[in-house]
Amino acid sequence: MGQTSSAEGRGTSKPVPPQAHRVTASLLISNARTACDEDLLAREGVTLCVNVTRQQPFPGLQQVQGIRVPVFDDPAEDLYKYFEQCSDAIEEAVRSGGKCLVYCKNGRSRSAAICTAYLMRHQKLPLQDAFETVKAARPVAEPNAGFWSQLQRYEEDLKISKQSDLLNKGLNSL
Repeated sequence: MGQTSSAEGRGTSKPVPPQAHRVTASLLISNARTACDEDLLAREGVTLCVNVTRQQPFPGLQQVQGIRVPVFDDPAEDLYKYFEQCSDAIEEAVRSGGKCLVYCKNGRSRSAAICTAYLMRHQKLPLQDAFETVKAARPVAEPNAGFWSQLQRYEEDLKISKQSDLLNKGLNSL
């Protein structure tokens, strides 16, 4: 009772198909191998790929636009300078009814940082909530220490920008 036959599961298991992890309804995160699965991209309706690597390939689909963020998974790399460009491109794809897939080699550090920055900028989430949303979608997500400190700085810069906007609105209503 409760046991399986000895033949079951031996040599019959199929490889796990590539899977993109859903951060939001329109934002997916994965590794590079999954990102090049054209069937998966078509099935998911992906219209934009953000490739956060220097050398990993782009998928070969005509209907999928691509942005390359040429950084290594190295804490000394400056990923911060790409946060706004990537976040705005993702938001544009989402607003036009598309979906975005963000990926790096392993789908762990660089792609997680870009997804987190997007959630902070366009979903107005604080860093911790944004990262927890990404981590819930892709449990292996873990930006390296350098990228994490850049996300902390980005959170501060977004707060300053928001306070400045509020101050300007207040002054304009005088």
